[in-house]
Formats: sequence, C-alpha cells, structure tokens
Amino acid sequence: MYMSFTKFRLSALVIISALSGYLFVGGNDGLEITYLLVGGLLVTAASNGSNQIWERELDILMNRTEKRPLPMGEMSVSEGMIVVTICLLPGLWMLYQLNLGSMLLGLAAFISYVFIYTPMKRISTWAVFVGAFPGAIPPMLGAVAGSDSFGLVPGVLFFIQFVWQFPHFWAIAWVAYDDYQQAGFSLLPSKKGRTKGSAYQIAAYSLALIPFTLLPWLMGWCGTWTLIIGGVIGVLFFLLSYRLLISLEIADAKKLMFASFVYLPIVQFLYVFDRIDLKIIEALIEHGTGI
Repeated sequence: MYMSFTKFRLSALVIISALSGYLFVGGNDGLEITYLLVGGLLVTAASNGSNQIWERELDILMNRTEKRPLPMGEMSVSEGMIVVTICLLPGLWMLYQLNLGSMLLGLAAFISYVFIYTPMKRISTWAVFVGAFPGAIPPMLGAVAGSDSFGLVPGVLFFIQFVWQFPHFWAIAWVAYDDYQQAGFSLLPSKKGRTKGSAYQIAAYSLALIPFTLLPWLMGWCGTWTLIIGGVIGVLFFLLSYRLLISLEIADAKKLMFASFVYLPIVQFLYVFDRIDLKIIEALIEHGTGI
C-alpha cells in the first residue's frame, strides 16, 4: 500500500538521475551518496504521496489510478499526510547534510510539483512546462551535492533533462489521453488531443534533444563516446517521434514512451563513464606516457 502511495519505482528512477549528476562532477563519498539516494527517494516519495492526496477524487475517475490506496479506501487522508511528513522532513534533513543548496533544490522540487504543477493539470496545457522544472531538478541536485556550488555544469544537466521531459511526458499523455480526459486533464500540447499539432511538437522537442544531449561533449566535458553514442540514440529517439507524427497511433506513442524511460539513464551514465575515461586520458598525457 505504501509503495503504491509513494510510487516507489518512479521515485527510484528519479534518484538515479540525481546519482548521475553527483558522479559526473566527481563525487565519490559513500556517506554522501547514501544521503543523496535516501534523501532524494524520501522527498520524491513525499511529492508523489502529496499528489495522490490532492487528486484522490480525480483518481477514482481514471482506470490507471482508481486502485490507488486513497480511492480504494485503504488509506485515509490523515494517514497519507502522516506518511508524507515522515518522508519529507527526514528527506530534507538528509539533503541538508550534503549542503544547503541540495536541500533547497529538494524543497523547491516538492513545492513546485505539489502546489503548482498538480493543480495546474486541470487548468492549462502549460502544466507540462511547469512540471518540467521540478522534473529536471534531480541531476542538478546531484551535481550541486557533489560540487557544493551552482554553476554551469549543474545548469547544463538540468536543461538536458528539462528538454527530455516534453517528449517523455507527452508520449505518456498520448497513451493515457482517454483516461486523462475522464479527470479533466489536458496534458497534450494541443487542446484537441491526439492531433498532428501535438505530434509536431513532440517531434520538435525530440529533435531539439539531440544537440542538448551533445552539450557535455561540445563543452569539452566528455569524450568521443558521448558524441557517437549520444548522437546515435538521439537520432533513433527522434525517429520514433517522427514515426508517431506520421501514424498518430497509440502503439507508436507507447514505443516512444518506453524509449524515453531508457534514453535518460543511458545518456546520463554515458556522460559519467565518458568523463572518467577522458580524465584518465588527460592524466596519462600530463604524465607523459606517450598517449
């Protein structure tokens, strides 16, 4: 019940992004990693639980959410709020052990997701834009945790995930469109729903994701592997979105949705391993090994 309430699997995916940001800036302390993973997991769980409290009456209307603990009567609102508090406060405390910036980013993600994005979902298609901000914070938070500073690297990692949010979430919204309509959510870029207009925007953001994906290489932070692998999977991801543009079929939206789940961790840990290789090569050159 509590795993469902906090969307544990989704929370775990979020902290993977945070870990990639931490490792990318050279973080390697075991205790810090523990604080980052556990603290990030708890804050994300609190956000997900708060979302379910807020939308409990709407969840009953949708097939994909009607069996959540609150709609099913397995959990009361007061119990849910207790769970959220138990997750949020220790989670923020753990992020504070890293540094103040990490804690503030975690708090900003929680507030913007729960109190801005969640109620906006029934008001405007701009909700996805608003939701992309808390959704893109994890790698930035990890980088700030590892470097103890807000700078260019955390900012670039943030914007890569920010751009990724659009094709990712719009693919989900395409698949779940009928269900979302039952609850009054308009989350595709076009208010008319599954149209060419929506598909064009999905394809446009997927295309824009390619140069954003290559930014760490362009900045000289990563090596050739980022250019090759990042470029190839970026093009393949765009081709999936182009296929959706041509067909407008739910099946193609599902393929894009699942590809988006795989795309992000591959790219983020590609950065990490490629940067490690680049640093090793630079060190060997510096010490005159003949490379």
